[in-house]
Amino acid sequence: MMSARSFFARLRRDTGGLALLEFALVLPIFITMSLTGAELTCYITTKMRVSQLALQLADDAARMGEGSQLAAKTISETDINDLFTGAQLQSGEMDLKTNGRVILSDVEPMANPNTSGKYKIGWQRCYGSKTAPAAPPSPAYYPRATASNITGVGGANRLVGAQDGNATMFVEVYFVYKPLFSGALAPTSSFDEIASMSVRDRRDLTQIYNTEKATVSSC
Repeated sequence: MMSARSFFARLRRDTGGLALLEFALVLPIFITMSLTGAELTCYITTKMRVSQLALQLADDAARMGEGSQLAAKTISETDINDLFTGAQLQSGEMDLKTNGRVILSDVEPMANPNTSGKYKIGWQRCYGSKTAPAAPPSPAYYPRATASNITGVGGANRLVGAQDGNATMFVEVYFVYKPLFSGALAPTSSFDEIASMSVRDRRDLTQIYNTEKATVSSC
């Protein structure tokens, strides 16, 4: 009969199955690292795509309008709706309409010339089924309705306004991230991306025309 001392001495010398044991110990760590890496890659890619989408929206909004080179261009509710439809198509499988919220604001100077350096939101249109936070990080930077006498929009370190007699298209895209595996592996569950562009041509800033009787994408 083998003594306990002999048994443990033999067990200590036995290296059979050592590789399998090491693999079993390392496997959970390896899987966790792999899933985290994949989740972070997906998150960063999605955030970059939303950022590019916001920039494209601002650029398209700055270019839209109808009219000759001799007259100020007019914009209509159909132009804005087409803008949002294009963004939805561009978002692809991200499905901006379902998983996001777009807030398009027309930033104009309070006067011409704008000696006070203050601005107003001439109009604002929204798109998407999600509800953006009330005012991240400050209502002075991200107005959610018609506002006036504001120092600008865009954040404390990147405030933007508009040139005299012109307007700036400010776009905020709030997006709810859909994780690949688990939301616990992603930095946040949602994020905001912003972009702005000055209107390219002379634009009629008096109103948004609705000659086609299009639906108003109100906020």
